[in-house]
Amino acid sequence: METLIKKLLADRTLQNKRIINALRTIDRKDFVPSAYDAESYADTSLPIGYGQTISQPTTVAIMLELLRPKKGEKILDVGSGSGWTTALLAALVGPYGKVYGVERISELVAFGTKNLRKYPFANATITQAGTLLGLPLYAPYDRILVSAACEKIPQELLKQLKVKGTLVIPIESAIWKVQKLSKTTYTKNTVEGFAFVPLLS
Repeated sequence: METLIKKLLADRTLQNKRIINALRTIDRKDFVPSAYDAESYADTSLPIGYGQTISQPTTVAIMLELLRPKKGEKILDVGSGSGWTTALLAALVGPYGKVYGVERISELVAFGTKNLRKYPFANATITQAGTLLGLPLYAPYDRILVSAACEKIPQELLKQLKVKGTLVIPIESAIWKVQKLSKTTYTKNTVEGFAFVPLLS
C-alpha cells in the first residue's frame, strides 16, 4: 500500500495529511476476502461477493479528498460493503465523531461488521439498509459518502444532509461533490471517468 500511496502523492491525487495517515493506518487487506489477499494492495477494485466490490484505492482517495471529513463530524457511509470506507471515515472523524455505515445486503453487513471489529472503533457501526435510502434515524449528517452509482442525485439523501454539508456520490460515470447551500439549493463539481456498481434500493 505504501508504494501506491507514494504514487498518489506524486500525481497529487492525495494531498490531505489526515487522509494519507488514514490510508496508512487502515489496512485494505483487512477488508478483502482471503482469496484476494495477494491483490489487497493492487490499484483495482476486488470482488467481495454478491455482485459487489471493494473500490479501487485511487477512487477511494479521490472521494475522500472531495469529502474532506473533519474531526467530530457525523458521517453517513451508504453502501459500506466490506467496511473499508467506514473504517477510514471512523479514523478521520476521531473518537468524538460518528460514522454510520448502511448496506442493503445482509451478508455484507455481517462481513463489514466483522472487518470493522479488527479496529478499536467505538464510533462506527454498519447496519442493514431500510426501506428509505440512507439512514434517516440519525440525520442530519455533516457529510455523506456513497459508494455506488445513481442516475441522479437522490433527494432522500439531500434531505438527510445538513445545510452547508457535503455529499460525495457517483452519478453514472462521474463522481459528484454536492454542497448543500440551503434546504432547496446546492452546488456541484464533478470528476469524470469512473465505474461503480449500481446503487439499488
